[in-house]
Amino acid sequence: MTDSPAGGPTAGDRPVAWLDQRGQRCPIPIVTLARARRAYPPGSVVALVADDPGAQADVPAWCRLKGAELLGTTAPRDGGPGTAYLVRLPPGAP
Repeated sequence: MTDSPAGGPTAGDRPVAWLDQRGQRCPIPIVTLARARRAYPPGSVVALVADDPGAQADVPAWCRLKGAELLGTTAPRDGGPGTAYLVRLPPGAP
C-alpha cells in the first residue's frame, strides 16, 4: 500500500470488489463509488481503479462528503496503469 493514512488498511480490509474505471473521466469514477455504496453492505471495502488525474482529488472529497474512509492507494492488481483507491463504504443508508 502507499499513501495510507494513519491506521490504514489491514489484512482484513481486502476489497469485496475491484471497480475498474480506467479510461473513464470525471464524474464516472465517482458515480461508480456512489453505486457501490448501494450495492455493497456498509463498511465494505471496495477498490476503485482509475486513471483520471481528477480522481486524486475527487475520491478523497467524495469520502469526506459521504462519511466513507479512504484507506489508502495501491497499484492496480493487474499491474496496469492507474491507481487503486481503497475505500471503506460509509455506515448507514445511502
